[in-house]
This record gives sequence, C-alpha cells and structure tokens, in this order.
Amino acid sequence: MSNRLAIVLAAGKGTRMESDLPKVLVEVCGRPMIRYVVEALATAAVDAICVVVGYRGDEVRRELADLDHLVFVDQVPQLGTGHAVMVCREHLTGWEGPVAVLTGDSPLVQPDSLATLFGLYDQQRPACILGTQHRDDPTGLGRIVRDTDGAFVGIVEEQDADDEQRTITEVNMSTYVFDAAELVRCLESIENDNRQGEYYLTDAPGILRKEGKDVRALPVLKPCEVLSINTLEQLGVVEAEMKRMGYC
Repeated sequence: MSNRLAIVLAAGKGTRMESDLPKVLVEVCGRPMIRYVVEALATAAVDAICVVVGYRGDEVRRELADLDHLVFVDQVPQLGTGHAVMVCREHLTGWEGPVAVLTGDSPLVQPDSLATLFGLYDQQRPACILGTQHRDDPTGLGRIVRDTDGAFVGIVEEQDADDEQRTITEVNMSTYVFDAAELVRCLESIENDNRQGEYYLTDAPGILRKEGKDVRALPVLKPCEVLSINTLEQLGVVEAEMKRMGYC
C-alpha cells in the first residue's frame, strides 16, 4: 500500500451559516464538522493530513490540536480551490503516492469510499480519480462528461453545460485522489482567467486528460456523501441524516 496524503480544504468563513466561526467549526451532532472528515481519513489509513486554513485559522488549529499527523497550511488570500492546493506544494513535492483532496464541510464522507478510491490507485496508479455519484436531480452540480467508450473527458459546470450535458446525472462531488507528482506538475497549468480571478481544482482532471494521462471517474460515493453544508437548512438536513445513521 502506498503512503497516503490528504489535503482538507478548510479556509472559508461560514457566511451563510449566520455564524462568525470558520465554517468547518460549526457543530453537527455536537462536534465541529471537520472532525468527522479528519477521522474518516484516519480510518482510511491516511498517513498525513494537510489542513488548509484561512479565516480565523488559529481556531481551527486549536480545535484539532489533539490529533496526530496533521499539518496546517495558511491560504491568505483565498483564491480558489486550486490555489488552496497550491499553498500545500511544499508538502506535496517529493511525496510518492496518492493525495486525496476533499472539503472540510462534508462530515458524512465515508472511510470505505475513500478506501475504494485509494485501492484503485494502488492497483492501477492513474493520474487522478474522481469520486462521483449519480443523482436523480443533478441541478447546480458539475457534470461528468464521458466519451462513447465511457472514459472520462472532463467536468462541465452547469452554467457552461449545453442542453444534452445537463441531462447527465453523474456529478462531481469534490472528492479526488491524485498521484502526487502528477498533481504538483498539473498545478502549474491551472489558470485564473475567470471573472473571480481564482484557481479551480476542477480544472485539474481535464488538464491531465488532455495530456493523455489516465483519469478515472468512479461513481462510488454514497447518497449521504453528497450532503455538504453551506446553509443552516443544509446543516439541519445533515444533522438529521447523521442521527439516522447513529452518529448522534
């Protein structure tokens, strides 16, 4: 089994949560949501975790100070998900093996889903694997585009999708496993030529695919894993599901 590294994106402010806390410190079932993410990674036998912090990052550090194998990386200013990975370049460079990238606001990430993604990497060593899911209602989410043979082609965001692409039910859930060396190299090709002036990690799989690299999209994520938290309403939905699943 390869050495496993993970990057958890945790720099944001919970603006729509009506809280001054960093979003990942908002509690679900009595615990900050990021703790569930970090513990799922530990259960999936991740060797080291980079937590990318920004807004009130010292509070995130204090909350996770009791956990082993964590390093904290500051993202200031915050220029998108791709930039969040770029600030981890020091820890990525020279790493041999897989790197998982996921968000700190998805407390229902499942260790067995992560283990499946890591297992495929160990067996076949692709440049990138996306954890995806088929959804009855994919509205608002990036669609996974495949060619006629079923191979991954790219991610198309809803606002950029044509009518046919909007009928695709397989969606990107911001859960990735990259080969570390391929990720470091690919970061140099991500550009910020968009209205926000930000660098998006969603560009990385398509860049690798255009270079002829092996990129897979694996629809292994469970329904609960699509439940990220951006609003108080979503917080209520996630907490109800966690109660149903026995988290609290």
